[in-house]
Amino acid sequence: MAQLRAFLALAEHLHFRDAAAALRMSQPALSGAVAALESTLGTRLVERTTRKVLLTPAGERVARRAEVVLAELDRLMDEVKAVQGTLVGPLRVGVIPTVAPYLLPLVLPRLAKEFPDLELSVHEEQTEHIVAELLAGRLDVVLLALPVATEGVAEIVLYDEDFVLVAPPGFELGDEEVPREALNDLDVLLLNKGHCMRDQALDICRDVGARAAAATYATSLATLVQLVSGGFGVTLVPETALPVETRRAPNLGLHRFAAPAPFRRIGLGYRSTSPRAEEFEALAESIRAAVADSGVADGVRPCGASAEA
Repeated sequence: MAQLRAFLALAEHLHFRDAAAALRMSQPALSGAVAALESTLGTRLVERTTRKVLLTPAGERVARRAEVVLAELDRLMDEVKAVQGTLVGPLRVGVIPTVAPYLLPLVLPRLAKEFPDLELSVHEEQTEHIVAELLAGRLDVVLLALPVATEGVAEIVLYDEDFVLVAPPGFELGDEEVPREALNDLDVLLLNKGHCMRDQALDICRDVGARAAAATYATSLATLVQLVSGGFGVTLVPETALPVETRRAPNLGLHRFAAPAPFRRIGLGYRSTSPRAEEFEALAESIRAAVADSGVADGVRPCGASAEA
């Protein structure tokens, strides 16, 4: 199975370096796996040129069949895991960067205690990447902002959390809750393209006709908050991120919005064909309990609804 996965990645990328990076393995290991598959089948599957890799006619046939075979093997493994017990053995989880640093420290100790036989691996990437990895069978479940606008992904809602307006020290917005319309007069700093939270912040700004700062973007919430601290503008930060990201800049102004406050919904996504739905419900319950017990602000509301996309 490892040899087939290696070859299928190579067939997709047609480049040893890119395929090895996608599989998180070394190029020599990838080359060895492909060579071993060629030896097993007794035929050349790839043609190595100076610039890229080409598939031979046999390689094209194997690539088409390998995708079907691996999908069936993944389904078989999922079915076997489903009868082994709740959250026992390997679980590959994808998490978006605007959730991972803030939620995982709350959740991981609880999971280790409740499910001692769980073998958890975590992959942090942006939404588009982890959803693609989920559908390709390389991840079992993903933790991200909902909804997931992709067919074949089922959702479990975990919690809603409000956005908080973070402003530079001494910025005059008053002590009361601020209306969304206050954004009209402010330069709102955003994350780079690819982050779902950028899209959420843009939607909030568009709702009230506010503008986003055109020249300044950041790759992380940490950088955004430091830019705000330096007086570049204001930004929107989800409640769960506030304790971590404002620790290094304690003089920032934190302004909560008047109701109805803008918020985002965090949940789990998994393949709608997966036989592990009950396990993922148990995972969701554990995460909700960890959030409820963590003492996070009132702007975080665990909830238990589920839906399927």
